[in-house]
Amino acid sequence: MKRILLLGLIISVFTNCFAHINNQAEPIDLKCEHLVDPIGIDNTHPRLMWMLKDERQGALQTAYQIFVDTDSLALVDQGGAAAWNSGKQLNSNTLITYAGKPLAPATRYYWQVIVWDKDGKPSKSAVASFEMGLIKAGNWRGSWISDGHDVHRREAPYFRKEFQVSKKVKYARAYVAAAGLFELSMNGERVGDHHLDPMYTRFDRRTLYVIHDVTSHLQSGGNALGIILGNGWYNHQSLAVWDFHRAPWRARPAFCLELHIQYEDGSDEVIVSERDWKTSSGPIIANSIYTGEHYDARLEQDGWDKSNFDDSKWQSVHYRAAPSENIVAQQTVPIRLAQSYKPISSNKIDEQTYVFDMGQNMSGVSKLRVKGPEGTVVKIKHGERLLPDGRLDMSNIDVYYRGDKEKDPFQTDLLILSGKKEDVFMPKFNYKGFRYVEVSSSAPLTLDEKNITSYFMHSDVAPVGSVETSSKLVNDLWRVTNNAYLSNLMGYPTDCPQREKNGWTGDGHLAIETALYNYDGITVYEKWLADHRDEQQPNGVLPDIIPTGGWGYGTANGLDWTSTIAIIPWQVYMFYGDSHLLHQCYENIKRYVDYVDRISPTGLTTFGRGDWVPVKTTSNLELTSSVYFYTDARILAAAAALFGHDEDHKKYEALSLKIKDAINTKFLDRQAGIYAEGSQTELSVPLYWGVVPEDMKAKVAANLNQRVEATNFHLDVGVLGAKALLNALKENGYGETAYKVAVQDTYPSWGWWVVNGATTLLENWDLQAERDISDNHMMFGEIGGWFFKSIGGIFPDEQMPGFKHIQLRPIFPAELEHSSITHKSPYGDIKSSWKKNKKAIVYDVVIPANATATFYPPSNLLDTAAVKLEAGKHRLKLKIKN
Repeated sequence: MKRILLLGLIISVFTNCFAHINNQAEPIDLKCEHLVDPIGIDNTHPRLMWMLKDERQGALQTAYQIFVDTDSLALVDQGGAAAWNSGKQLNSNTLITYAGKPLAPATRYYWQVIVWDKDGKPSKSAVASFEMGLIKAGNWRGSWISDGHDVHRREAPYFRKEFQVSKKVKYARAYVAAAGLFELSMNGERVGDHHLDPMYTRFDRRTLYVIHDVTSHLQSGGNALGIILGNGWYNHQSLAVWDFHRAPWRARPAFCLELHIQYEDGSDEVIVSERDWKTSSGPIIANSIYTGEHYDARLEQDGWDKSNFDDSKWQSVHYRAAPSENIVAQQTVPIRLAQSYKPISSNKIDEQTYVFDMGQNMSGVSKLRVKGPEGTVVKIKHGERLLPDGRLDMSNIDVYYRGDKEKDPFQTDLLILSGKKEDVFMPKFNYKGFRYVEVSSSAPLTLDEKNITSYFMHSDVAPVGSVETSSKLVNDLWRVTNNAYLSNLMGYPTDCPQREKNGWTGDGHLAIETALYNYDGITVYEKWLADHRDEQQPNGVLPDIIPTGGWGYGTANGLDWTSTIAIIPWQVYMFYGDSHLLHQCYENIKRYVDYVDRISPTGLTTFGRGDWVPVKTTSNLELTSSVYFYTDARILAAAAALFGHDEDHKKYEALSLKIKDAINTKFLDRQAGIYAEGSQTELSVPLYWGVVPEDMKAKVAANLNQRVEATNFHLDVGVLGAKALLNALKENGYGETAYKVAVQDTYPSWGWWVVNGATTLLENWDLQAERDISDNHMMFGEIGGWFFKSIGGIFPDEQMPGFKHIQLRPIFPAELEHSSITHKSPYGDIKSSWKKNKKAIVYDVVIPANATATFYPPSNLLDTAAVKLEAGKHRLKLKIKN
């Protein structure tokens, strides 16, 4: 095997090559609450953040000063800033909590930051903004209204209100809170590009509202507001084993709206939801977030959301109580139609049936354009697999549906044609998981690829990671992992976008590093952990699907799944250096750990599901659950120290050591160097989570390596082992073994899925399995994040989180010729790139301004001394020795 020698660690500053670099530092990418110029902030002490753009070597911010005012012109004069002037602060912090005057509801604030660079020279940012929401439920003036029907009514309710605008408008905002889903329109135009608003929560404990800038939608004279409500997760009419229909909050959808108009003359007006609104049914004759949407184009009422529409046949609305007392802004990135797909092929089965292959498994919806005889019923069915005859096979995803498959078919939209025009249909209140679309009709239709478009729909998180290597399989694995991740991000992470759409907690934390290396998802996780806090029982117990209508408080909802409450806030802190979420969840983590401590006084516990969907070997449930108990206690102890809770720190540090000792006493065979029966999972999980004693790590890791070699570098793990295995090998000196497992392309392996045509990750290693066979699942998603930690070697530092200090611990696998891994951290792009050239490796590193790094050479190098790197570009020349 080739060995790599480090000769001199030549670090080049590239002074001549990069002489064009601008020597001026500049604060960029200003955000409030991790959002760009957000509208609707309910946090009265919001977080303000920025990056330092400075490509010079050793770039550093030595001071900053923040100015906040309601008048952007006041920021021109540094003596202004009536809301807050932070004063010059002599530190390098770029994440600051607002500490000025109280922020007013429904008010826009402008802010700017001045930074001083390493030479003490100041530089001013562009002006950014944030706009406060209504902040608390008591500030709402609108009434909650509905159409007054009960939960069994299938038709979606439509609402309208006309009003006059007689003066010149400066700006206008629409505030909409809904129990269920809503679509807002004004003067005949859909407002915004969000979909499936508001997001799923525990509706009776927290109701979300959304704010839209509607200034451009207003017109002089007559105006009209329109609202359509969908059932969503609030009024679940479709039956499934998850008991959605039994949710304690279930009721007919309702909404509360306020339209705030600020006029140029300084006056303002607020139009609210009240008894003067009118309601009617419309063409959406049924809708379910779980199954599909039914649309009768014959029932369309043209102009219903425009002024001067004849609504004399519409009915009066009814008052409704608010679904909860906690009305809060939806302070996260929205769900959008992120990408469109046209079919890569089509198959005409007969005159009434067509099957389209969209070429990509995805979460989303399809838009159909079709013209045919009036009353023709068109079924638009979505699925992941095809039968031998070319038609859609739903058998792998409809197994938990218990509804009427004739009246409410699974993953199927129904369109009834008007016969008067080309009907255009796309569901408003549903999404599916699919690659194939089967369109069948009650009368012959002529269709081709031009008639259908599918849209990949998900929370619109910004990408922050990239992987490009000489291995097509590595590149493909990274791509399909990201496709699976995005398919399962709908305001909360799900297990699959078709069969369940559930927020399985285990899937969420098993994929958290993959998520954060690749996407700026902090706002999604802050929302989801608020769901955790809403769902937690007083004794500390959590369900293993969150949110839930009641299912999930069973006997197996234990540590290997519901440790989300500790693991995700901790990882968010590691990746962002932002302790806000960890602080919000601190008491919840305590209640959770205390509960497990009460039911497991020895430190060992069987509370959990175990290594779900293993290849063949099952692992000891008590071992794996106890390791997660240790992990939660360790995180809690670290959080206590961070927040200055000294007594808690002592208590939970002692508890973590007690658990660790109990695990090692019962399960570690010190002579043999194995845990339990020595399966891949039983060896890798204790190694990865830090349970193995220092003096035993080498022996346990060697045994793990032998176990993997014995399977010819194939997996024999379930979800817990899939998270731990590659990391345990790589971090204990067996990077080559880990890489061989990662790029294996025969069964069982991740690569086996890809070479068999998968465009997302699967739920089962076995392509011929008869259960657990979703083709778009995220629970095995560690592979996409592991490339950043292995061939990129990019790690946050627990002592300086958020990549303020970066640990670089790459490997250079013999089978790989080159690699370029980039992660956009809170400080900017971290780039770890290398290329082999005959017997040499050139390793190029970019460290963002205001950060530092340490390169830790792999253990098989001649010189293994750590190398400190300042901000800037560096070249390390390595040599390969036979």
